[in-house]
Amino acid sequence: MRDIGEFINPIIEGLWDSDRMEEAQDPDQAIDETEIEEDVNPPESEDPQADRGITDVEPLPVDAQQVPFPYTDNAAPIGKVFFDTPEGSMVCSGTVVKDPAKPGQSNLVATAGHCVHAGTEGGWFRNIAFVPAFNNNGAPDPHNAPFEEMAPYGIYWANYVSTTQYWIDNGTAMGGGGAHGDFAILEVENEDGSSQSLEETVGNAVEIDFDAPAVSGLGDVTLYGFPAADPYDGNLMYNCTDTPSRLSLDSAMPGMYWAGCTMTGGSSGGPWIRWDADNEPRLISVNSIGPMESTWLAGPRLEDDAQAVLDHVSSGQR
Repeated sequence: MRDIGEFINPIIEGLWDSDRMEEAQDPDQAIDETEIEEDVNPPESEDPQADRGITDVEPLPVDAQQVPFPYTDNAAPIGKVFFDTPEGSMVCSGTVVKDPAKPGQSNLVATAGHCVHAGTEGGWFRNIAFVPAFNNNGAPDPHNAPFEEMAPYGIYWANYVSTTQYWIDNGTAMGGGGAHGDFAILEVENEDGSSQSLEETVGNAVEIDFDAPAVSGLGDVTLYGFPAADPYDGNLMYNCTDTPSRLSLDSAMPGMYWAGCTMTGGSSGGPWIRWDADNEPRLISVNSIGPMESTWLAGPRLEDDAQAVLDHVSSGQR
């Protein structure tokens, strides 16, 4: 993977305290729906490659539902990603994912590319940190809650980050540019210096599926995140379950998924989870873009480019 500039992210202990977490905003990442051209009677196929270049009818809204507390029991690998940009502190969502090089001991987190790099509009963001199971018991005012409730597993700083070259070359904050490659992996370490891996600490990690079936064979998928834009405040985890359809903004790239969901900004980077035949969760995408009205979300299909990102970070070759 080619890195634009040097990624520097030294741990600053105590930087992400309650005040800074509360002040972090959702990053703008939206698309004008007039830019989307739906296909007339698009064909269905069992071949994922045949889904490229096809856009189905816009999905109907699905109301987001609160994830039950405590998150440590119901969604431990999912949390919030905090980072600093030239415009201020921002927040996304992320998920602990399995590391092929370190089975059972992963320190890897999947999120969206626009949560780590500005694409064509800049470079790497700074002070990137991950808080799994943020606000574990849903305190109505986590700003005044004990820090152990806000960060039950602690704060994990990114010591290395990678995203797709497609995002770096095409990514934009508005309009959906780069969305087909809007995927990133963080390698993290605990702020307190603990040697225990993130996967061991939270008790689980989700495997990424780079060979998901065509949209016609996906079935229901559940999208998770911490929406922070109105009418949400970023303090609670939500999810939406829908059967994805197809969206294409670049016919040369793997198609995107889109699904009805009313989650707003801040949910970016949150996982799309599909359960396989053995009822095991598989991450097939991350929240990338949605309309200003927040009626649906779309995420990239993860194929070779996304797998190269995971393999690059997992290999430790810098």
